[in-house]
Amino acid sequence: MKKKTVMAVPAACFYGVAAICVLGIILGSVFDFQINERLANVTKIGSYFAAFGCYFSYCLYPAAGMCLYKGLKKKGLPMAGTLLLIIGWFLAVYYTNSYSGAKVRALLQYTAGESSPWLSVLSWLIIAALYVWPMLVCSKALEEKDADKLIAVGAAILVAGVLADNVNLWLKQVASRPRYKYLITLDDPVSEYRSWWQMVPNLAGSNDSFKSWPSGNMTIASMMFSLPMLADLSKKRSGTKNMICFAIAAAFVVLYGYNRIHMTNHFLTDVCFGTLITYLIYSAVSTALLRKPMKQ
Repeated sequence: MKKKTVMAVPAACFYGVAAICVLGIILGSVFDFQINERLANVTKIGSYFAAFGCYFSYCLYPAAGMCLYKGLKKKGLPMAGTLLLIIGWFLAVYYTNSYSGAKVRALLQYTAGESSPWLSVLSWLIIAALYVWPMLVCSKALEEKDADKLIAVGAAILVAGVLADNVNLWLKQVASRPRYKYLITLDDPVSEYRSWWQMVPNLAGSNDSFKSWPSGNMTIASMMFSLPMLADLSKKRSGTKNMICFAIAAAFVVLYGYNRIHMTNHFLTDVCFGTLITYLIYSAVSTALLRKPMKQ
């Protein structure tokens, strides 16, 4: 009997990630503030990783677009595939510009209202160019025999990614939890501290200081857990390769989680909830789309 898999790795990996997240939530629910007091320390290298680390996760969007293109082309729908390929590429560019665009423009020494607007255009073109290679690599590496699986994996990554991002944005408004970096600017940070369950819906508005829970960057980082699904579509696929991709994803998520606490942006519970919510959404969507119909 074939072992059950979730996102192209053994189900034990799924339960392991979920269990670690739950453990972190329990621990953080008691010691969130104390953990940040110990670990928080803004550094320049940490700032760059926070700003540009999301690039690796967003590469999955154009990769997913290529899956859809190849699958739909094989089904005789090349125009639909091309459109979805462009959408996948655009999502990566759009989200990167939203999260990291200011940093890219800063590197180009662009100042709004003072610098040439062409510098802003150049920053966008640089971001756009950075997402071409995932499409080229996937064009060569992906196996084209199973069109249905290509379409399912591509759709799962795109749908789950957009869904997780919007669920995260909604929950930030529901909780409106103060960030640690905001609290430490106050005379009495502890008095204004709130645990994740002490929600004040819609207090945040557009104020980023009250958007700590759950972590949006962990929503981005946790997209990497879909990497084994892409590996499982490769021409030289194997269970070992899928597990290596899972290990890379897990290491990246842990490093990114530490960075969010280290840079004073989030508490441990923010990090664990952001990871768990995204992981569950990706698991549910991919399982639903990749489920094979029962034989009559």
